[in-house]
Order: sequence, then C-alpha cells, then structure tokens
Amino acid sequence: MATLISGATGVNKIQTGAIETGDMPTGSVLQVVSVANGTTESSTTGSWVAHSGLTATITPSSTSNKILVSIAFSYRTANGTNNFNATVYRGSTNLLHTTKGSGTLFSGSSYYQAHQTIQFLDSPSTTSATTYQLYYAGSTTTTINTDSGIGTVTLQEIAG
Repeated sequence: MATLISGATGVNKIQTGAIETGDMPTGSVLQVVSVANGTTESSTTGSWVAHSGLTATITPSSTSNKILVSIAFSYRTANGTNNFNATVYRGSTNLLHTTKGSGTLFSGSSYYQAHQTIQFLDSPSTTSATTYQLYYAGSTTTTINTDSGIGTVTLQEIAG
C-alpha cells in the first residue's frame, strides 16, 4: 500500500506492514534460542560444576524484557550416600538457591536415574548477549545426559 505524503495533509501514519517488536503486547514471545546437547559429563565434587554443553546465549531487545529459561536433562547418581542438586547460572551468577539450586533432586544411598526440567523466569535488565548454563553438584559421582540422553536449553525472550 502506498503512503501519500502531501503538504496539505502531512504525515499521519507510515507503516511497513511488518510487525515490529514494539507492536507486541506484554507477555509475547519475541525470540527463542534452543540448544540440544548429548555430551555426557560426570562430577564427584559437592561444589557447583558447569555442564559445558548445556548452555545458550540470547540478546534481549529491551532492558524491560524477561527471559524464560528451560533446561531439561537426564541424570544418574552412583551408589553411596548422595545428594544431587542442579541450578541455573546467568554468566557467573547463580539464579536459584545458592546451595540447593532448584531443590534437592535426589538424596539417598542407592543408584538413581531420572529426568529433570528446570524453568526460571529471569529479569536480566540488559540488551547485551546473556548466557545461561546448567550447573550441578553431587556428593558422589553424578552423571548428566546419561544413556545417550540429549539435554536441551531453551531461552525465550518475553516482552516486558
């Protein structure tokens, strides 16, 4: 559609036909970044350890927007007294509980295997590239992405 610009009427609206980010109502999904990774990694430390493959980066378009972080993975704990926790980091910042993460996923003394999804709505207040990553801790050998499992990190920018 052509836009008429004249000295008599001036310009009252120019529209490209494209939907702009600013046209989207609060709560709209503006962009999605997803990474799938099947790298199996194990740790025996009780401290937070980053999973090298379960990480993704998104660049928010506005400081008022939020990021919905979803991380899904399988895990296995070894026999022995074990506590297993997982958390989400934004850069070097733990976004969940500093020692429990998303909560104790397993506490016991036997072999245990399960699947877990962690979701967290973050307000990073930036328009810079922002990285989110799975960290985990277990007091005996804990393995992430077990039995050829594929873990995923999905980041959704939500209009604020």
